[in-house]
Amino acid sequence: MSPPILVLGAGPAGLSAAHALLRQSQPVSVIERSSVVGGLARTVEWKGYRFDVGGHRFFTRYPRVQRLWEDILGEDFLERPRMSRILYNGALFDYPLSPSNALTSLGVREAAHCVLSFGRARIRRGQPVSFEDWVSQRFGRRLYEIFFRTYTEKVWGIPCTELSADWAAQRIKDLSLGKAIRQALKPSAHTSTSLIERFHYPRLGPGMLYERMAEQIQAHAQGSVQREQTVTRVFREGHRITGVEITDGQSNPKRIPCEYVLSSIPLTVLIESMDPPAPEPVRAAAQALRFRHLVVVNLVVESPKLFDDTWIYVHSPELQVGRLQNYRAWSPDLVPSSTHSTIGLEYFTGPGEALWEMSDSALIELATQELSATGLVKATVTDGMVIRAPRAYPVYQQGYEIHLGCIVEWLRKLENIQPIGRYGMFKYNNSDHSIFTALLAVDNLMGANHDVWAVNADESYHEAAEVVE
Repeated sequence: MSPPILVLGAGPAGLSAAHALLRQSQPVSVIERSSVVGGLARTVEWKGYRFDVGGHRFFTRYPRVQRLWEDILGEDFLERPRMSRILYNGALFDYPLSPSNALTSLGVREAAHCVLSFGRARIRRGQPVSFEDWVSQRFGRRLYEIFFRTYTEKVWGIPCTELSADWAAQRIKDLSLGKAIRQALKPSAHTSTSLIERFHYPRLGPGMLYERMAEQIQAHAQGSVQREQTVTRVFREGHRITGVEITDGQSNPKRIPCEYVLSSIPLTVLIESMDPPAPEPVRAAAQALRFRHLVVVNLVVESPKLFDDTWIYVHSPELQVGRLQNYRAWSPDLVPSSTHSTIGLEYFTGPGEALWEMSDSALIELATQELSATGLVKATVTDGMVIRAPRAYPVYQQGYEIHLGCIVEWLRKLENIQPIGRYGMFKYNNSDHSIFTALLAVDNLMGANHDVWAVNADESYHEAAEVVE
């Protein structure tokens, strides 16, 4: 029997790749360091409640991805209404930004400053380098300061002047104050992400999809999912990967020969695991890339309903919390209680930072105090738990593309390995982007010649209506 194709990581990309390979009758083994599958898109169960790790909407312009979701989830793939707002200075504003709502709620004097600031930005527009440049040119400096700066710096932990314009281009795309005003005046016109009001979501959270995928892979004669196994070395001879060493942390390491590798583990970890080591410039480039951690503090609140929003962005600079997730609004089945609700408070941090080092009890106390300070929830908090997600977000710090380019150039020389997914490609992918990279990589294994790195690299908005086969 020929060696299997190894898939490193059982997140959206890894499981989708394995699922697609088995449809092509290719033997495949998935290696996952955790006891649960789904990666950042897993669902955490606790005392009958279910929590999403960051809130994962299911939307896509890739029909192949949509069909995959529908085939696996069937009637459990719910269509849900979307409502999201921004909390700033004690007031709630529509999100995505509605010009009439934002300017009216800010008051006449502040609104006038915003419009004048937008006008000046249109006159002085140049080539944006930083996130601050990109947003200021499209919304004006005043709206940038109010609606973008505080939240963005909470997420990334660096000044917006150090964050690459690439991130704004991927997440905000072509939306501008001028375009938003034109859409408000002509609501029947083509809209970008700002007017998407519904999305799909698995009934029991995103982990429901990935657990089913894993079950189907395990049930297949040629498939397996090995959990609680950490990749420690990736062996290569010349330009070919020959095997992968894994360990459960207790027994002796185990070497698995392979025909091919699809890697969705963090790109930095992949480079560090190479044996013999990657060239020194490639290792240095990997060491220069940074990820941002996510901490989600989930609170149980003594109230049958909180508010209508699915999630709320917290732009208030005096609060450390960045976003609130109202789990019942995502799916009623996430919250089995008829008398209590659950809410997730998201904190963004990094290794060694105070939030990452805090105990669970201290985080629950902090989240309880900050939830009260928002003024959005008056009910009593009765319980809580903490989820920690390391390396949740690749940081698009200025210059990151040079380091990433160095790594990609070297990896392209290897004959039988393809990185896929958010972690694997150091790319701020949504789940559908990650899944699509996996499907294209499998196509390549079967003889196609897709450039997987081109996924989510254009400047058409990630929720726009165009479809890509």
